Amino acid sequence: MPKFPSVASRMLRWSLAALAAVAVSACQQLPEPPEPLGPYTGPGTSLSAPASPSEATFAFEPFTGAPGNIADDLSRLIGNEAQKQGLTLVRRVGASATYRVNGYLTSTGEPSSATVFYVFDVVDGSGNRRTRITGSETVAGTAGDPWVAVESTTLERIANRTVVELKAWLNRQ
Repeated sequence: MPKFPSVASRMLRWSLAALAAVAVSACQQLPEPPEPLGPYTGPGTSLSAPASPSEATFAFEPFTGAPGNIADDLSRLIGNEAQKQGLTLVRRVGASATYRVNGYLTSTGEPSSATVFYVFDVVDGSGNRRTRITGSETVAGTAGDPWVAVESTTLERIANRTVVELKAWLNRQ
């Protein structure tokens, strides 16, 4: 009689495949139109100087992978945390900002726990990734959709860590 993989084993494989897909998609950049000829910017030249922490602005793009209610809550919490930490966010869609932040989230679940994985890529005006913030949060699980187990306290921790790491990165520039 053939042996079939357990539900937990199949879910783990599916979750790892989904996480790999998110990671691969995060590494790909959209093609950019050619720029007009100008001063040489090849090897040996540096990117434009980063903005000072007091002048830097961030625009968070819509998050990929999280359900709308989770993404909305996390966006609100990041805004609150940024305000507390003195980080300037631009909230209008398409508004000019020093840096854009692309967020990718996924969750996996088991009967006893659920884990949220997050990746935030910070890119400059030219689309060059300047830094990446990654992490995970594990919470008590649920027998169904792992997003159901994600509570506001989990999202608050993600928001806090994201803003603290953004601010630390800015201060190292």
